[in-house]
Amino acid sequence: MATSAAGLLGRQLKQMQSDKDIPGISCGLVDNNVFEWEVMLMMSDECKFYGGGFFKARLSFPKDYPMMPPKMKFETPIFHPNVYDNGEVCISILHPPEEDKYGYESAAERWSPVQSPETILLSVISMLSSPNDESPANVDAAKMWREDPKEFRRRCRKVVRESLGEE
Repeated sequence: MATSAAGLLGRQLKQMQSDKDIPGISCGLVDNNVFEWEVMLMMSDECKFYGGGFFKARLSFPKDYPMMPPKMKFETPIFHPNVYDNGEVCISILHPPEEDKYGYESAAERWSPVQSPETILLSVISMLSSPNDESPANVDAAKMWREDPKEFRRRCRKVVRESLGEE
């Protein structure tokens, strides 16, 4: 199974590296390992909270990919309701394809083998613009987003400046 996963990931990486239709996303391998990708998200100004920021992340694919989802972790610090303090991304598309024991997500919202690294990254970019504060990974960020949007935007601008090495 791992060899078919490696072949698929190699093709998906090559496709993403040659596809000019997805601006702002750059991908490469970590230590020549097709199961570990280094990702750079260069956020456009349309992303209302993180526009202009450069965020480095890692996608770690399991050996049984595409049956199971990868994990995504920001290496550049980011303050967001759906990102844990350690950088791990919490988004439905990255949750295993099983019923949610808490009844929050439907199986249709969770990982499916038809997803790809491209759909994951586009979903994460969308998530950055539209946080889901109903089941937050970062409770402080969700509370601030809801109760003090001005302070939330200020914190996000600080994160963007830090991502550019300005602070």
